[in-house]
Amino acid sequence: MKSTQNALTSLIKVAACAILALGAVAQAQDKKADPTGTWTWSQPGRNGGPERKSTLKLKVEGDKVTGTLSAPGRGGQSSDVPISEGKLKGDEISFEVTREVGGNKITAKYNGKISGDSIKGKMETGRDGQTPRDWEAKRETEKK
Repeated sequence: MKSTQNALTSLIKVAACAILALGAVAQAQDKKADPTGTWTWSQPGRNGGPERKSTLKLKVEGDKVTGTLSAPGRGGQSSDVPISEGKLKGDEISFEVTREVGGNKITAKYNGKISGDSIKGKMETGRDGQTPRDWEAKRETEKK
């Protein structure tokens, strides 16, 4: 009788641990990073020119990310370009931006990891010989 009672107690303990572990995993999955908001970053200008500020506005629905990127082009004028292929998987974000420059379409592929109010990652354009560049965006806080 005593061994049956010990076995039952052990089984109950194992079951309780399993339930707690599954609850922790489910809660961790619920805490997916949320990229919704306005993000900004700057990069040095060409040939010592003024910094170029980029503004990214993002919305998320499930694991799909939509939004626009506003960045200065040649001549310094900014234009809003919609992002495409936006995806969110846990804290990993990726999207593409296609611009037309001199009659040629250039697609920049961004990927990064979201940590609180920061995204750090790489951007590549696929131009011959160009290595991916680091980018780090900070989320703007809402003005009240």
